[in-house]
Parts: sequence; structure tokens; C-alpha cells
Amino acid sequence: MHDADRFNSIAQERLQAWRRSLVDSGRRMPLFDPADGGAGARLLILLETPGPGDAGDRQVSRDNQTGTARNLTRFLDEAAIARRDTILWNTVPWIVHEPGARNRPLRRGEIREGLATLPDFLALLPRLCVAVLAGRVAGEAAPVLADCCPRVAVLTMPHPSPTIVCTSPEIARTIRNTLMQAAGLLNDARL
Repeated sequence: MHDADRFNSIAQERLQAWRRSLVDSGRRMPLFDPADGGAGARLLILLETPGPGDAGDRQVSRDNQTGTARNLTRFLDEAAIARRDTILWNTVPWIVHEPGARNRPLRRGEIREGLATLPDFLALLPRLCVAVLAGRVAGEAAPVLADCCPRVAVLTMPHPSPTIVCTSPEIARTIRNTLMQAAGLLNDARL
């Protein structure tokens, strides 16, 4: 095994251990998408919280069968952002909804708890150079990123949920422009 492969393997294990620590504290947590960049990601897309449903083998993934995932996939593809460069996660990373319950707004305490988990999570992403905060709740993570990762460029955009994207053509345009800007920053970071 090459040194880079060994480093990537150890970094992935640490990321999974961090997630398991939240599960061990009684949280219902989706998995990281193994098709994404994981600990080697250069771009974080921070969403709000997993939707209703059971954790099971569920992942935070652009491959999920939801309108949000389909929209995000389309916008990331349009921006030509390589999947291996990304990691998707949520500001409140655990499932807050009771099994069988409908989607509900997050409570202030849940948002505070979720924000408190971010420093340890961000420390596990050594290659991170851009973070895109998607939606109002994710936007509250900007001070955490500024504190923990002052060299990381932080961009904000509307949440890619169909209920938000469909409200105005300007929403889709803003998301598209933000992800194009993120792609440019990723390209500049390679130079």
C-alpha cells in the first residue's frame, strides 16, 4: 500500500469512527456516501438535516430518490464538479423525525447541537478548501467554519429542495452560479 493510500484509508476510518460516536450516543445517523470523496473531499456541501425515515443503510447521497438529491445532482453536474471532490453532510446530521412522522422544522436546540458537532467533523477533512452552505440552517455554520477553517472559502446558496427551487427561476440561477463559483475555486486550488 502506498503512503497516500494508507493516509486515505486512515482518514476514512477516522471519519467513520466520528460518525459511529454519534450513533453510539443514541442518534439515528445516515452513512457517508462511499461514492463521494469522504475524508479526501475538497468541497463540502452542507445541507440541513436528513428527512424523515429510518437510518438503516441510508446515506447522505446525491443518489437518494428525493427531489433534493435530483436537483443537487443536476446542479453539481452542470458545474462539472467531480464526485470524488465532494462530501455531502447535514448541519444537524442525525434524523430528528420520529419513525413514520412527516418532515418538520428543526428546533433551535437541535440546530445548536448540530453546529456543536461541526468542529470535530471539519477536523477530519484535511483537503477541504471550499464549503457551500445550502439553506438558512446550514448558513448558521458560517461562523463555525470561519473559526475552525479560516482558509476554507465559504459560499452560501438556497437549499436545493424542490419546494424552494420551484418558487422562482432566480433560486435555480443562484444555486447554479454558486456551484460554478465553487468549481472555479476548486480549479484555482489545484494550481
